[in-house]
Amino acid sequence: MASIINSHVTEFKVNAFKGNDFIEVSNKDIEGKWAVFFFYPADFTFVCPTELEDLQDKYAQLKEMGVEVFSVSCDTHFVHKAWHDASPRIKNIEYTMLADPLAVLAKAFGVYKEDEASPIVAHLS
Repeated sequence: MASIINSHVTEFKVNAFKGNDFIEVSNKDIEGKWAVFFFYPADFTFVCPTELEDLQDKYAQLKEMGVEVFSVSCDTHFVHKAWHDASPRIKNIEYTMLADPLAVLAKAFGVYKEDEASPIVAHLS
């Protein structure tokens, strides 16, 4: 797969969870900015909380550099909130958690595994 670093993201509009609120995020929100999209398989999984927590540890530093951070899974924004409410680790996340239940972003970024029975995405870490 060709690198997508420094490329423009395709047009999108998704629901998201941030700071105990449901919001909508689109490609317009990141135009002219640097952004990190961190894909993970699903909420309520074993390994993901530690990776998302590690990203949170770097969030302030990334923000200082003008970089916005988005985590993305094929869960809905409602599931993101449920995980946030149930997990002390996830409760600390300040960046936006994007909902991608139809795998539109995962496919656009080339991380969707078509051969899997469930919507699982590859880790980009």
